Amino acid sequence: MTMTVKVLLVTGDAAESLEVLYPYQRLREEGYEVHIAAPARRKLRFVVHDFEDGFDTYTEKPGYTWPADLAFAEVDPTGYAALVVPGGRAPEYLRNDADLQRIVQHFFDAGKPVAQICHGPQITAAAGVLTGRRTAAYPALHPDITAAGATFEDAPAVTDGPLVSARAWPDHPAWMRAFLEVLRKTAPVTE
Repeated sequence: MTMTVKVLLVTGDAAESLEVLYPYQRLREEGYEVHIAAPARRKLRFVVHDFEDGFDTYTEKPGYTWPADLAFAEVDPTGYAALVVPGGRAPEYLRNDADLQRIVQHFFDAGKPVAQICHGPQITAAAGVLTGRRTAAYPALHPDITAAGATFEDAPAVTDGPLVSARAWPDHPAWMRAFLEVLRKTAPVTE
């Protein structure tokens, strides 16, 4: 008998394509059922961030589209074993969503595994759950992490209890290895 273990991935328009689709597919490969939640149940438009000579920061191009399975208001976080918070530009506006803050607070209050990457910590910071924690993030967020009461670590994978974080999509292998190690201990997929 296979037991379904659900993971929630929260995102929106202008999320980094790789930071949504890599964990989505990697977790499904491991046997987890992954649901994508966004402000509304509709097709989302992701972006691709890259680095080009002559630019002081990353560039942005249109990326993939993907449907959201649920709206934040529809999410009952008690039905999920873990949370994934991708980056991109989406966290900048998502962090103000009261339903998303409710969801994030549940995962931290319950001590469930949370994976965040790149600009994703803008969401957890706004939810008030980073105080006293260690986290990686896109390096430009160092001041934001400090202002949220957390310690910024410039590393490809930082594990602080159930929180696993990374700087950006180049860190995917280390980030997902570390997250799956935490997730398998608390919510293994059984066959």
